[in-house]
Amino acid sequence: MAALAGVSMKTVSRVVNGEPGVAPAKVESVERAVRQLDYRPNLTASSLRRLDGRTAAVAALLEDLANPFSAELHRALEDVAHEHDVLLFAGSLDESPEREKRLVRAFTSRRADALILAPATSDQGYLTYEVPEGTPIVFVDRAPSGYEADAVVADNVDGARRAVTHLIGHGHRRIAFLGDRTAIQTARDRFAGYQQALHARGVPFDPDLVVHGLEDAGRAAAALPRLMELRDPPSALFAAQNEITVGAIRHLQAAELQDRVAIVGFDDFPLADLLRPGVTVVAQDPTAIGRAAAERVFARLAGDSTPARTVVIPTRLVVRGSGEIPAPAGPRRP
Repeated sequence: MAALAGVSMKTVSRVVNGEPGVAPAKVESVERAVRQLDYRPNLTASSLRRLDGRTAAVAALLEDLANPFSAELHRALEDVAHEHDVLLFAGSLDESPEREKRLVRAFTSRRADALILAPATSDQGYLTYEVPEGTPIVFVDRAPSGYEADAVVADNVDGARRAVTHLIGHGHRRIAFLGDRTAIQTARDRFAGYQQALHARGVPFDPDLVVHGLEDAGRAAAALPRLMELRDPPSALFAAQNEITVGAIRHLQAAELQDRVAIVGFDDFPLADLLRPGVTVVAQDPTAIGRAAAERVFARLAGDSTPARTVVIPTRLVVRGSGEIPAPAGPRRP
């Protein structure tokens, strides 16, 4: 390539690795040779030669890449990484602390330039020892605990509060809470928003209407019969995660209650607007969360040394019909 471009091997190396100080005419000659030869650089060797030691690769460890929220978040991260000519590697944590630690170790051992993490662990203090000093870490969806770093999160408390307040506004006072594991910060925040909405509107809190630990649609569907068989069953449901919403709707449809029991879910999901009734949801903005997180990563890589901060992305209530089913008059049984 050097011979074709008419320059030295050192000049080729500097141009291919994006180093400054090469005359424009020589840069053009090397780039022309690269195109003619269809050259593909060895990124591993390249990273060893670069002065900053970077690999031009960022790792994103998300909850579950098959989940619509994580998938959209991943796409936003990938788009920003592409704008910076950086490769994004991703893995699913499946809410497993052990898997999180294994993947963090795997990506850092491969010298990822930065980590974007939706933590499954309750304390991320271990990152102090696992991640090389100076490697930027940005948390998404959940703020860090035991470790100081940037974070980009949705306003979970306010979103849940608005969802439950919406149901109360349609006359409901028997509102069930269907939540994920309480070890998860977002689940705790959404439960707090549920309680705040009840308190603010003078609606009694009934622990019999609260179900935690619903990790997927199957468990959510299985939890509904007990609730609906209560002497005074709920007339409305707040499902605090999109898979929980799907499971709850499956049961309501099977029991032919979809037009009688109101439901608002947290997180949108595909085809929610095509169901009958359409599903009212508190929609997060995973694209905004992903872009904000990626921008923090690249700001840190560019030398930003300001104190860590948390960016809160607002949610919005999407009204489609299921959350607007009015409460019946007085206690009832399905």
